[in-house]
Amino acid sequence: MDPDISIMFQCPFMGELTQDKVQVEISPTYNRRVLRGHEQKIEDIWQQRRQEKPWLFDGAKFRFHSAKLENGTLTLRLGLTCYKDYLGTNWSAEATLLQQQGLADFDDSQAYLAEPLGVGAMLHTADNCFVFLRRSDQVAEAAGQVDIPGGHPEPKATVKDVPEESIQLEHLVGVLVVQELFSSILGEIRDEVNVPLESLSRPVLLGIARNNKSAGRASAEFYVRCKLTSEEVRQRYLIGGPEAQESTNIIFMKREDVLMLEENANGWRELCPSAKGGVKLYSLVCPQLD
Repeated sequence: MDPDISIMFQCPFMGELTQDKVQVEISPTYNRRVLRGHEQKIEDIWQQRRQEKPWLFDGAKFRFHSAKLENGTLTLRLGLTCYKDYLGTNWSAEATLLQQQGLADFDDSQAYLAEPLGVGAMLHTADNCFVFLRRSDQVAEAAGQVDIPGGHPEPKATVKDVPEESIQLEHLVGVLVVQELFSSILGEIRDEVNVPLESLSRPVLLGIARNNKSAGRASAEFYVRCKLTSEEVRQRYLIGGPEAQESTNIIFMKREDVLMLEENANGWRELCPSAKGGVKLYSLVCPQLD
């Protein structure tokens, strides 16, 4: 296994985990533990990153704690975190020390880390290609590398009339969180690739991969079919969507090449960890979705 990633959960081979087979358990137990000596460092890191990239903004995120598959239903255990804490913990130069302290204090290497749950999509076109994007130099992480469409599900999308900075766990409703998890990946595809939602299938969850380059941050990886051909997708991408600035180029790869990608040293090296996680899970699960 590539040291950049680890697979913490995968759907059974050729299986399907659709939205109706996923539930969430929300609890303050699943929030990040506070380490007093590091909290000011989080604030200092954030101020420095904002000076370097003024377009960065903080926001509430779902914090991934763990997952359990039982009787065909996947339960995700989630808390709340934010992007500022993510940069100040998972991306801190002291992330390894935080993991060691977490193990010592709670027998949990991720206890002091923000761990915002990401989403990514293995997007499969009508002519049997998968969609990859070359990340822009403006993005906060993995700049210039090849990725799959993705981002983060947003707590603010599940609540009404609550300012984002005021969102608390008690505002979150489990069924709406699951809905946001599955709908957010379709929204990311629409915004990054500029394909209409009506051209996309219902997402199937492949599993959850950890990005070891960002201290084990977890991402839910999905499989989505697109009714458009690769050339039709390319033309839509060239028009540009709301998040067109996040990438500089679109890349298409045949399914058979994707399944062999891990053996292609040069191609695999170009992928950022989130893309590696998606490709690995797709090759392990190989869903059959019409």
